[in-house]
Amino acid sequence: MLLNQLKSKLGVKRNVTENISAVLIGKKPTMNYVLACITFFHGGAKEVSIKARGRSISRAIDVAEVVRHRFLPDVRIKRIGIGTDQFQPHDQDEGFQGSATTNVSTIEITLMR
Repeated sequence: MLLNQLKSKLGVKRNVTENISAVLIGKKPTMNYVLACITFFHGGAKEVSIKARGRSISRAIDVAEVVRHRFLPDVRIKRIGIGTDQFQPHDQDEGFQGSATTNVSTIEITLMR
């Protein structure tokens, strides 16, 4: 019960059918996300996916490196994916003449044991 509450607060998801866990990086301290990754690996996950957008990308990289170098040296980087999400503003002024979409960079780092 406590573990599930911790996971929901940290923004982590687990896909039981594929045995892949996802940690969604936000504004919390780096070590919170490191703990989530380590918890998934100790729980039997073969892969953990770290996902971030925008300014959180650098924190996602920090999480992956701390997990690999400080806590679990047997973990390797399986894949790094980068991309761009496009968002439409919710409240557009009718007279606004400009870009209709906003681009936000994304990253997904998949760690495997």
